[in-house]
Amino acid sequence: MYEHFPIWLLAADYIMGVIMWTLIGRFAMGIFLPQDSSFFFMRFFVRATNPLLKLFSPITPGFLIGPLTPLYVAWFFYMIRFYLMPLLLGYSVMGTLSFPLESEFAHGIANLIGKFVN
Repeated sequence: MYEHFPIWLLAADYIMGVIMWTLIGRFAMGIFLPQDSSFFFMRFFVRATNPLLKLFSPITPGFLIGPLTPLYVAWFFYMIRFYLMPLLLGYSVMGTLSFPLESEFAHGIANLIGKFVN
């Protein structure tokens, strides 16, 4: 499906996709757990995303409450993946290269469900 795209481009999108979903995971876990929780997944999300949150702190608005910051930073990765990457590659229609990571994941789930249904 994505054979005609360079491998570096797909790798960059996969990396940005993992970063975006990790930030969203931290936000979601933050709804239920404190940031200093001893739960393994929360510790992972905090450790993995703290450097990114520090990197984006100069452009993070001061009025934004702390728990929303990971979601705000994830929005930047979404915008890059959905709008900037196709634009830089010269595609006139958005969505040409949008979200190959999620597309592969959805195809895998569809195949898995298809095995159980048939």
